[in-house]
Formats: sequence, structure tokens, C-alpha cells
Amino acid sequence: MEPQIMKLQLRDSLPVPCVQELVKSSPSTVPHRYIRPDQDPPFEFTDTSAQVPVIDMHKLLSSSNCEDPELDKFHHACKDWGFFQLINHGVSDVLVESMKSGIQALFNLPMEEKSKLWQKPGDVEGFGQSFVVSEEQKLNWGDLFGLFMLPTYLRKPHLFLNLPLPFRDDLDAYALEMKNLAMKLLELMAKALKMEICEMREVFEEGMMSTRMNYYPPCPQPELVIGLNNHSDASAITILLQVNEMEGLQIRKDGRWVPVKPLPNAFVVNIGDVMEIITNGTYRSIEHRATVNSAKERLSVAMFYSPRLDGEIGPAPSLVTPERPALFKTIGVTDFLKGFFTRELNGKSYLDVMKIQKE
Repeated sequence: MEPQIMKLQLRDSLPVPCVQELVKSSPSTVPHRYIRPDQDPPFEFTDTSAQVPVIDMHKLLSSSNCEDPELDKFHHACKDWGFFQLINHGVSDVLVESMKSGIQALFNLPMEEKSKLWQKPGDVEGFGQSFVVSEEQKLNWGDLFGLFMLPTYLRKPHLFLNLPLPFRDDLDAYALEMKNLAMKLLELMAKALKMEICEMREVFEEGMMSTRMNYYPPCPQPELVIGLNNHSDASAITILLQVNEMEGLQIRKDGRWVPVKPLPNAFVVNIGDVMEIITNGTYRSIEHRATVNSAKERLSVAMFYSPRLDGEIGPAPSLVTPERPALFKTIGVTDFLKGFFTRELNGKSYLDVMKIQKE
């Protein structure tokens, strides 16, 4: 295991101010470094009439064949949207509510306590922001807390063991629940794609899970900033819990931004770059972003599920045919992750590097 830990040394993100602390002084204007003329204005180019598909996990698991209506709906949600809200997912309501209250409490810790959990030089985990690669780079209006959760040997003791109880235990249990849910969804994707389920299991059974907890404070000029700039996730799939059910998540669909209206007791699931590669482009990762408002904070927690560290990412053999040759290169998982973390978060630009260039 030790060699794998060494292979996961990722480029750190430069230290940045804590936005949550910044807003405590009640500024009337936004500091220059947070103003984002490089992004679509948060409240323009939006399509409020479109709705992200809603998938019923209970119906999915009850389907007995590949022609089941819910499985077909699931397939088209993955293929045409890359996003869906998942209801009846089977995860304990008590655990979900404990996670919500624990995340609220984590971001409300005094700075003295937060400083013990701050990102260290050479690291991407802890409190801070990710993907800040230069001092001139524009910043997001938000704070995050990141952590590698599975396999358990990836956990940083100075971070995980210093999380307050009972939140630490709840997060441990939640990570296992999310891994189980992710594996069920991946196997259902294989079924919907008519690919060999063993191909999916081989890549993901000992997969890696990381978490990113997000805090987006209210902003005096929300039209000038972005909570998290547009990007696609590097994971295979991401399972998002909207902690306080505030709107802010938007996805890019047909050139417009579609707001994701939080549903009670639902997870938001999206396809990541790894799944686009594995499905040879059938399921596509989708750009999304987080907007903020002037009235109330927004909190969320994302769980990113990826292949096992000693594995490779490439199109599944059963989805490569003479009519549809491989669209992406095959690459080691650790090399893929290192490449992702050394770049500024910017749309789907990293996935473009993985494409096989036709002569």
C-alpha cells in the first residue's frame, strides 16, 4: 500500500483567504480578485423551464430486464443530461440529517479550530480552495473542506482524526453508504449500456472516494462572482447532497444554464470525465457551476467515486467496435489524477487531453 500512497502526491493549491471570514465584516463591495468577467454572468443565459430528470432508485433495483421503463429513463438521463436527481435511494434519513448538521457545525468552527484543519503546503486536502495555481488567478466566492476517504489508508490522520465527534463517525459511515450506492449505480449503468458488468466491477470494486464539502456565503454583489466556476468532475460519478436545500447549482445544457431545484431527500448524481472515457463517449460529463446569492449561505457535500488507484482508465472493451473505435487514450488512474490537479479548473479542458487525435 505504501507505494500507492506515494503515487498519490498531488500538486497543492496556493493558500487563499477564507471567504466565510471575509463576509463577517459585512463588505458592501466585492474584492477585485473575486470579480469574474471570465465567467457567464450567474443570472443570465439560464433556462428555468428545463428540469433535471428524477430517477427512482427503488424502481431501478426492481427492474428485471434491460427493457424496463425506469432503466430506459435512467439510461437517457445519463446519456442526454449527464445529471439526475435520485429519490428513494435507500440511504438512512437519520444518517443524512446527521451529515447535514455535522457539515454546518464544521464550517461554523472558530478560525482557531479551523486552522488546525487547513491545507498544508504540498497538499490538496483540508480547508481552503482547490486548483489555485497562480497568485493572479481569480478566486471563487466559497470555501471548501476536502478529504480522501476510501480506501481508508488514504485518510490523513491530522485531518480525519481531528474532525469533531460524532461528525467523524457519521462521515465514515456515510462514505461507506456512498460507495455502496455508487457501485449499484455503476452496475445499473453497465446493464443499461449492455456492457459486461464484470468490466465495471473490475475497475471500481476497490475504488477511491473523496469528499468536498462546500460553503458559499451570501455576497453583496452576487452578479459579479461565482461560487465554483464551470467545470466537469474528474470522477466516474459524483453524488451530491444539498445540505440546506438552497438553489445555486447550475448545469450547462444546450448552451444554456439550467438551475437544479433541490428535491427533499434526494441526491444529485452526475457523470464525470472517467465515465465518459469508460463508456467511450456514450455517457458524457457535463459542465456545471455554483452560483451564490445576497441573502443566504448555501452548503453542499459532494462524494466523488473513482476507479481503484492501481488501475487504468480507458474505453471498456465491450463498447469499442469497428463502427465506434476508441475515442480516448488509456491512462493509469494516478497519472490521470495528477494531471487533473495540476490545472486550473476550466470547463472540460482536461478531458480534451485524453482524446485520441485523428490524423
